[in-house]
Amino acid sequence: MFKFLKGVVGSGGGIKDLPYNIGEPYSSAWGSWTHYRGTSKDDNSPVSIFSLVGTSAQDGRLVAARNGAKRLRTVRHPNILSYIHSTEAETIEGGVTKQTIYVVTEPVTPLAEKIKELNLKGTQRDEFFAWGLHQVTKAVSFLNNDCKLVHGNVCVDAVVVTPTLDWKLHAFDVLSEFDGGNPAASGPMLQYEYLVAPQYKSQELAKNDWATIRKSSPWALDSWGLGCLIYELFLGSKLTRTEDLRNTQSIPKTLLPDYQRLLGSVPSRRMNPSKLIENSEFFQNKLVETIQFMEVLNLKDSVEKDSFFRKLSTLIEQLPREIVLRKLLPLLASALEFGSAAAPALNPLLKMGSWLSQDDFNAKVLPTVVKLFASTDRAIRVGLLQHIESFGNGLSTQVVDEQIFPHVATGFSDSSAFLRELTLKSMLVLSQKLSQRTVTGSLLKYLSKLQVDEEPAIRTNTTILLGNIAGHLNEATRKRVLINAFTVRALRDGFAPARGAGIMALTATVQYYDATEIATRILPHLVVLTVDGDSDVRSKAFQATESFLQAIKQYYEKMSLGGDTAASSASASGLSVNSGLLGWAVSSLTVTKTKADIGATVTSQSSETSSPEKVSRTSATSVSERPPPPPVSVHTSSYQPEAPAVVSPTSDGWGDIGENGNFNDDDDADGWGDMGLAEEPALARIHAAQQRPVSVTKTQVSTTTTTVKSNVDTSRPSAPVRGHVEIRKTMDDDDDPWASIAAPPPSSTARPLSSASSASSGRGSLAPRGRAGQHVSIGQHVSLEKALGGSGASDAGRGGRGRGRAAPMKLGAQRVTRPPQDNV
Repeated sequence: MFKFLKGVVGSGGGIKDLPYNIGEPYSSAWGSWTHYRGTSKDDNSPVSIFSLVGTSAQDGRLVAARNGAKRLRTVRHPNILSYIHSTEAETIEGGVTKQTIYVVTEPVTPLAEKIKELNLKGTQRDEFFAWGLHQVTKAVSFLNNDCKLVHGNVCVDAVVVTPTLDWKLHAFDVLSEFDGGNPAASGPMLQYEYLVAPQYKSQELAKNDWATIRKSSPWALDSWGLGCLIYELFLGSKLTRTEDLRNTQSIPKTLLPDYQRLLGSVPSRRMNPSKLIENSEFFQNKLVETIQFMEVLNLKDSVEKDSFFRKLSTLIEQLPREIVLRKLLPLLASALEFGSAAAPALNPLLKMGSWLSQDDFNAKVLPTVVKLFASTDRAIRVGLLQHIESFGNGLSTQVVDEQIFPHVATGFSDSSAFLRELTLKSMLVLSQKLSQRTVTGSLLKYLSKLQVDEEPAIRTNTTILLGNIAGHLNEATRKRVLINAFTVRALRDGFAPARGAGIMALTATVQYYDATEIATRILPHLVVLTVDGDSDVRSKAFQATESFLQAIKQYYEKMSLGGDTAASSASASGLSVNSGLLGWAVSSLTVTKTKADIGATVTSQSSETSSPEKVSRTSATSVSERPPPPPVSVHTSSYQPEAPAVVSPTSDGWGDIGENGNFNDDDDADGWGDMGLAEEPALARIHAAQQRPVSVTKTQVSTTTTTVKSNVDTSRPSAPVRGHVEIRKTMDDDDDPWASIAAPPPSSTARPLSSASSASSGRGSLAPRGRAGQHVSIGQHVSLEKALGGSGASDAGRGGRGRGRAAPMKLGAQRVTRPPQDNV
């Protein structure tokens, strides 16, 4: 045989007139055919190639093979083998001319080999057989009832299985029209009945009783063949004698009555295959019903679909795993891709995908998932983001950067807080796949807005995300973003878990800060939180402060011992307990969504707590927003509980913000320094504040009795402040979103102080004559009238006479003259 093939095979490895490559043969096939594996020469797609060799041009098998190829080409049905191509080749071997017919079909495997490969047992085997018999019976019913054709030899060898485990009928060599309605018909109805093996012939066919056959129904012969197929399936071997069909021990009890009716001795009383499909209890099982529902999914209404897909995740665990992955998974992926399946179908799809190897998942599931990210259905977007960890690692960098992120990014500004939070959390997986251009040009801008979101949980988790993705940022971006985001915003947030998250993010990213940054930009903010009103924040602030101080101390000890002075980063050895990923501080938002909004009611998840060994959880123990503690040494009736806590550092020159939350440096240029999250929750208003020039006016002082402290930046050259000072700064959208709120490090150069003194109330200390830009502290419990007494008060009174209000206080240090008090 192979010698013959060598004569007709061209240089390309296939038949000269056949655009397909012939591979290895299968061990079994129907009749005289040989079943080969094959591939297309064009696209290398798999096919099946059937070949039959005739010894001469008059060989009866060749004539029957031509009949089978013609019938296969003209008869189309979902359960009949799909025809692709056919050709004949002629060779001369040993002086004898031989003809070979080739028929190319879709890729299939002989049923007997597929059953051995799957090796199913018990109920799962019966369900698989029920599904296959259901498909073959539909094909036979189509031939007999609709086409008035007789197959003539239904058996195990006449059935093949596709890669999706669909059973298909082929072997049409004996196929003929049923001529029972023609009174003039005579002779054999099946012209090639001699090709049917004797054990598969019914009693009337074995006797060539064509008159009886014509008087019976068109399905009489094929009903007998279905009985033979059922016997071979459950026996596990081929039929050898017709008498063996009486042995019914292996036939399931639910199928036995129908089996006996199919093999009735009277041809006219044999069961119609269409009745077998409708009435048999054997076909009423979970597998058959599930596949049938999926095949007619477009005809189902939304209620039926929703109920079906919600049960499917549990149902697939009870079905044969191979059938679920090869049959149900492609059906489900196609339904989701083309919109016929609802959002609940996403859960069973990803569950099935978890049973696949990574390569199979990337080939069968991932293309559908990538397309679903473009869906406008909010419920599908929620499902994808909730399961991003299950498939995110298999996504390529190019796919994430170009196809997925543009669609996911719309969730950052979604009106649903729950969807914004899920989008934020998904970045922990997707940010690793993003290019630096996308991170700096797009992602960080979204995170900047989320850090001032109206939802405290989102603000907290944004800080945690920044801490976790810091390693994926380049060095220049880390220098611009991290300290500003963690100190100027997170540590001043009015939500205690947000402040705690800022502390933990700083300690988790300590390796990215040098000693100067720690001393001048981090520690001043941490020290303030050691007197925070929340005990958890205080505890973390103390730990972080001690750790940072220890790191700086170790760094300079190494320098003093002649270590590597070129090293500019503080050692993080003392902060090893804070290594690892930060966990989400507030795991979920408790937001009830309508079905039109999200598709289901969303419940909040349990919050997580921090661990000293690995920061896999955070400091938040409650998702409820608590009022921030009152600022140190400030008692004012205008305090807003929802606003971020603005806690002033001590008056030793570290502070960059005033006691009332007003900035005296460039931090005020973008409007973030004294923002109130509850007072201005709208991102549009915040964005507008970033864009417009900000005019820093003279400090307005409340008329309530208060401890007044005026913080000024000692790091800037001082200059007399006259009247109104304007600082204009425009924010370019391409700049880093946190750059405008960066607090400049204080100057290390000493400034001369004037020896002139003024009376100080309550402490008797001498206040230096201040220039604009120096710090002036006024004693506690001094009323505004006394604080502005003397010439200062008189001038203020004259300036405000007849205008209904006092003149605003000038910026900068002013000489304050107070009347003497008896208790000084």
